[in-house]
Amino acid sequence: MRLPCRVSLVHTSSSRGTTSAPAGMFVPDCGSTDVQSLQLLQNFISQATRVFAISGAGLSTESGIPDYRSEGVGLYARTDRRPMQHVEFVRSAKSRQRYWARNFLGWPQFSAHKPNAAHRALQHWEGQNKLHWLVTQNVDALHSKAGQKRLTELHGCAHRVLCLCCGCISAREELQRRFVELNPDWRAQTGAAAPDGDVFLEDELALNFRVPACEICGGILKPEVTFFGDTVNKDTVQFVHSKLAESDAVLAVGTSLQVYSGYRFLLAASDRKIPIAIVNIGATRADHLSQLKVRGRCGDVLSIIQPI
Repeated sequence: MRLPCRVSLVHTSSSRGTTSAPAGMFVPDCGSTDVQSLQLLQNFISQATRVFAISGAGLSTESGIPDYRSEGVGLYARTDRRPMQHVEFVRSAKSRQRYWARNFLGWPQFSAHKPNAAHRALQHWEGQNKLHWLVTQNVDALHSKAGQKRLTELHGCAHRVLCLCCGCISAREELQRRFVELNPDWRAQTGAAAPDGDVFLEDELALNFRVPACEICGGILKPEVTFFGDTVNKDTVQFVHSKLAESDAVLAVGTSLQVYSGYRFLLAASDRKIPIAIVNIGATRADHLSQLKVRGRCGDVLSIIQPI
C-alpha cells in the first residue's frame, strides 16, 4: 500500500524567466511515500521525548523559494550561476554592488513568502513539547514566521543586515527603504528568482546602482547570513551541540546535508548513539548514519506525523 505524494511539475526554464513562481515549482518529483515508512517514522517520533531537528532548503522550496542542489530544479541544475562567495563580497565593491542590486529587486517577493505545512508541523511539535530544538540552515525566516521559538538560525537570517565594521544589526526592510531613496529612478529587467533573496540580473545593469553605508560608522553592509566560504560562529556551533546533547532523537528534514556546518551535527549524533531519521526527497550525505529514511515532500510527511 502506498500513499500518493502530491507531485509538482519540474521547472527548467532559463535564468531569463519571470521572477514569480508557484510554490511547488522548485520541488523535484518525489514519486510516492509508502505507508510503512510513515508508520516507522511515527513510531520513531512517538518513542522520542526530546527531538532535535535540523531543516534545510527542501522545506523552503515548498513555499516557492528555489534552492541550490535539488535534482533538476535547483540553481546548480538550472544555470551555471554560483552563489556569492564571502571573500568576493568583502574584497570587491563591484561585487557588493551587483549583489545588492539583485537583492534589492528580489526582496519584495522573497520577504513575502509564507510558511508551509512543514513549518507549521514543526511549530506544532514545539507547542506539544515534542520538539526540543530546531536548527535551520535556511535564512528566509519562515520558521520564525510560523511561530517557532526554540530555534537557531545556523546560517543567520536574510531579514537582518550586519555592518562589517561596527557590528551593528539592522532590519533588511529598513535597508530596502534606503535603497529606494538612493535609487529613485533606477530600473532593471530581472531574470528568474534565485536562492537567498536575489534574482538573476545582467552585471552591466547594476553599474549605476547605489549602495548605502552603515548609518552609524559608514562601514560595509552585508546580509547577516553566512556566505559560501565563511564559517559559522563558534559560539553558535557550541550552543547547538549543547542542545543536541540534551536530545534523544534527531530528525533531518529537507536537507541534503552536503554542507559540513549542518552535517557535523549528524556526525555528533551518531557518535553519541542518538538515533537519526531523515525526511528528504533525494539522497543525503548522512543516509548511512540514519536508522530511518523517508522519501517524500516534507509538508506531506510531517503533517501526517503526530507528536504523541
